[in-house]
Amino acid sequence: MRNIYGLIGERLEHSFSPQIHCEIFRIMGIEGEYRLFELKEEELKSAVLKYKEQGVKGLNVTVPYKIKIMDYLDVISEEAEKIGAVNTISSVNGVLTGYNTDYNGFGMLLAYSNIEVKNKSAVILGTGGVSKAVAQYLQDNGAERIIYVSRNPGDGAIGYDETASLKGDIIINCTPCGMYPNTNESPVHYDTFKKFDTAVDLIYNPEETMFLKQAEENGLKAVNGLYMLVGQAVAAQEIWNGIGLSEAQTDNVYEYIKELLYKADMGENNV
Repeated sequence: MRNIYGLIGERLEHSFSPQIHCEIFRIMGIEGEYRLFELKEEELKSAVLKYKEQGVKGLNVTVPYKIKIMDYLDVISEEAEKIGAVNTISSVNGVLTGYNTDYNGFGMLLAYSNIEVKNKSAVILGTGGVSKAVAQYLQDNGAERIIYVSRNPGDGAIGYDETASLKGDIIINCTPCGMYPNTNESPVHYDTFKKFDTAVDLIYNPEETMFLKQAEENGLKAVNGLYMLVGQAVAAQEIWNGIGLSEAQTDNVYEYIKELLYKADMGENNV
């Protein structure tokens, strides 16, 4: 019997999650089917109850529902409660439990890219669900200072009009700015990069966003978010099926998906 898994989000027509999970199914030898559940916000509660009744085994959650989904779950894991966002749901004996594997995926991306955060100063662009996981990972792993930038400044976040004066070690884009089709956009001014050493963009398509292009031109190490996408999927599968992939197997999934995505010149982006 094939277990059903899927992704909940607002716009999913160009999601690459099914290809990632199907490759993980293949490696694990699991009979699974991964579907896309595109929902409007008003449909979210009834849809979650329906998937629960239908016995869907596991769900991922993407923008803009990583925070709102928490209202409709039976249990929130300790790490997801701490982060304040859920991107992975398991269904066991009719109980829906929310987890956050963006946290794991971000850590795996940093490790793969040899980026150290201990005692470093970081700037996080955006204050949505994924930025919460990134911030928590940085805090837990010894970042010295974290500055938040938001379109709605306040509650500890500054506005984008203040980014010209920012400086630090790592700048991380957790916003959709620069994602296809708006590939000529960057969330910060070109000169902002002069005061940083490393730039991470959680967007993975295009492969090189304007944010990363400008970072490289300023001499920064520049990394996109594809490995994080793969890493959070691997961590989700471990929750759902109790089977983990080795680092080498995860690297192989990443290389496989990277080739599929960029050689196909897909030209669209979603998680």
